[in-house]
Amino acid sequence: MGEAVAVGLVGAGPWAGMAHAPALAAGPSTRLAGVWARRPEASAALAGAHGAPSFTRIEELFDACEAVAFCVPPDVQADLAARAARAGKAVLLEKPLALDLDGARRLSGAIAEAGVASQIALTVRYSAAARAFLERARGSAPLGGYGSFVTPVLAGGPFATPWRLEHGALLDLGPHLVDLLDAALGRVTAVRAHGDPLGWVGLLLEHEGGAVSQASVSMAGAAGGPPAHVEVHGRAGHARLDWTDLGDDAFPTMVAEFAAAVRDGGGHPLDAAHGLRVQEILAAAAADLLAR
Repeated sequence: MGEAVAVGLVGAGPWAGMAHAPALAAGPSTRLAGVWARRPEASAALAGAHGAPSFTRIEELFDACEAVAFCVPPDVQADLAARAARAGKAVLLEKPLALDLDGARRLSGAIAEAGVASQIALTVRYSAAARAFLERARGSAPLGGYGSFVTPVLAGGPFATPWRLEHGALLDLGPHLVDLLDAALGRVTAVRAHGDPLGWVGLLLEHEGGAVSQASVSMAGAAGGPPAHVEVHGRAGHARLDWTDLGDDAFPTMVAEFAAAVRDGGGHPLDAAHGLRVQEILAAAAADLLAR
């Protein structure tokens, strides 16, 4: 294995502290080169916990690393990740890419123009359990499927952030289900939606090859409900993935694959262009909601 990739972290909120910083600092394929956040005290605390420097200017972080991981609200990410790409840095992005489709397109375009590696943190897809599920699903001669992801986030807690409280489940939980159903059943070609982003949203997806699927997302549910899950039925079999099946391998695998993409200069299936396609599906769903 070559030298560890120096990755800077933008953001110092709860998820950055729980997932991004520990995974980047743990190596062996990466090292945490430093942290920058809009709150200097949070940046200093998170960086210090992992023996990394904290920077007061984002340009200083860019100078100290060869790749940048983002863990900030999507409207903030859209601008800062484009700056990182224009500075020649590979980018590890959170979903959604941006709060709106125009922002997502601008970010994806900036990354393509810069020619840097990119990867999106559709975290479930990096787990061994999800990859085994997709192999079973694709081998089932699939007819259709469904998924459900319900959480109590809107009731409060560290993830009841302003953008989630305003926009609800579609942009936050929706990418996971849409991405998995798209990967299992074929590319999504059409979407219809009903419901309320701050209550319950139901999606009907049509896939290449004729399969159809349904997905339901909500951040207004009660705690202690059944786990999120995706299920596929086909002529030759059946596959199901419960979130409780997921181990602790997803983030380390994602970081290792990101480091390999940076080192090898190659692409990754879950790149910014893929993130944009998922967001285009969700934008079409949001437009359908508004039209009703």
